[in-house]
Amino acid sequence: MPPLRSLFANALFAIAVLVATNAHAAEPLCEKTVRWNNDPPYSVRDAQGKITGFYVDLVKEILTKMNCTMKLQEMPWARALSELEAGRIDILPGALKTSDRDRFALFSDPINSSPNILFMKKTAIDHFNLKNLADIPKINFRLGVQVNVAYGAEFDQLMKKPTFLKQLTTVYKRHNAWKMVHIDRIDGLIVDEVTGLLELKELHLDSSISKTNLVVSSSPGLVAFSKKTIDESFIEGFNQQLKAMISSGAYAKIRERHIPCKLSLRTLGCK
Repeated sequence: MPPLRSLFANALFAIAVLVATNAHAAEPLCEKTVRWNNDPPYSVRDAQGKITGFYVDLVKEILTKMNCTMKLQEMPWARALSELEAGRIDILPGALKTSDRDRFALFSDPINSSPNILFMKKTAIDHFNLKNLADIPKINFRLGVQVNVAYGAEFDQLMKKPTFLKQLTTVYKRHNAWKMVHIDRIDGLIVDEVTGLLELKELHLDSSISKTNLVVSSSPGLVAFSKKTIDESFIEGFNQQLKAMISSGAYAKIRERHIPCKLSLRTLGCK
């Protein structure tokens, strides 16, 4: 029988190996750079200085389940697309899939559904009486759009018309654009429905500006991944974790923290 001291030493060695192995296993396998910007309710810095929001919290939870960490990088949308193409950021939540973005990005399953809606001053809604997007080139209408934001196939077709192009005012910051609507510098602004309603309330402009019934696009929001840094197997794992969270109710809990409406599991949008 081995001496007691030898048994004790072997036991300590085994414990040390086990602790080291578990510590190694707990180490994140990867770090992914994720874009964020002040865009409530999807990404925002709260009163305590913490970066949060529906997309931020959802992507962080999925990456954690994949044993990865998230590094947040703040930047406007147009720059984020360029950085994703160059591989200087890995993940861009809330993107729509387009043929141009297919060149440099891979996409997740849908993570959210919130249509792009035309917002207008309440006093102008009845005056213009717009039924669809194709009515705009037929009238004298000034339309605000965000730089490099995708608004769907119908909008892309209208972009081929010189008359329509002259009616567009490109905006970089929506807060400034809302004020332009309020003072009649532009007649309407296309914005994500949930974002628009929250921002108007925050700016105390919800009494003068309202969403219309004109839905510009209703394609679901996805997560875009840089082809230069992310492969198909990673996206497959991301989608598996997303499906598991939807099934378990974890997705709904995160969404309900940030988006004040009842969730439709069928569309991943508001009921």
